[in-house]
Amino acid sequence: MKKRHGSFLAVALLIAATSSVQAKDICQEKSYEMALRYQQQSAEIAALRLQTYHFAQQRLATILQGKKDHNKLAVVMDLDETILDNSALLVRDMQNCHDYTSWDTWSDWEINGNPTLIPGAKAFIDYANSQNVNVYYVSDRYNENKKYTMQTLTKLGLPQVKDDHVLLYGLSKQQRRDNISKDHQIIMLMGDSLPDVSAQFKNKKDTHYNRDLVKKNAKHFGADWIVFPNASYGAWTKAKLNAWQEK
Repeated sequence: MKKRHGSFLAVALLIAATSSVQAKDICQEKSYEMALRYQQQSAEIAALRLQTYHFAQQRLATILQGKKDHNKLAVVMDLDETILDNSALLVRDMQNCHDYTSWDTWSDWEINGNPTLIPGAKAFIDYANSQNVNVYYVSDRYNENKKYTMQTLTKLGLPQVKDDHVLLYGLSKQQRRDNISKDHQIIMLMGDSLPDVSAQFKNKKDTHYNRDLVKKNAKHFGADWIVFPNASYGAWTKAKLNAWQEK
């Protein structure tokens, strides 16, 4: 009996050790795969982006009807996942089982990567430019890589890619918006993250708190705040999910 017990114990220990090794080999980053498929490949997100930009252009045209000097007006836009599609980097990292939300591959992407344009972005920006509206690109990309970001924007054919119109990480986004407001009236804020449109969303509160803030600021959405879909990363990624509790 002792020998049999010893054999069972050995088998149990072997199974436990094997399971431990397998657990370490599991690619946790694969949990991002469905979101990235939606973000990069779905026809629905292409439609949503086009729809959002079409609506934003219609809204901008309406705002401009009541304004005389368009040179004093400004549209402030985020870059990543608003104008630039960086999903190729995120997919590469996910497939390599590397957590892209550590952002340690982002600087190299800014220098050597080849992001594409979000559908509708160029048409909207070209329209704003044609109406003599100032377009400011306000992004938390690395300031030390600014020349590469500007090269990317120029290569993609975007207008107003000037040193004072491409404002990258350093000051907070609100401080950068405040500096723009010294000389211009900001008539539209656009981004894939709520802090792109208002500093009040730059907090460490849970998603319930921020959803309440959205309700309190409902009048802005679609009026002067335009938000784009981004399923690949954001402040919500660790939010607790609610499951159906069958009775």
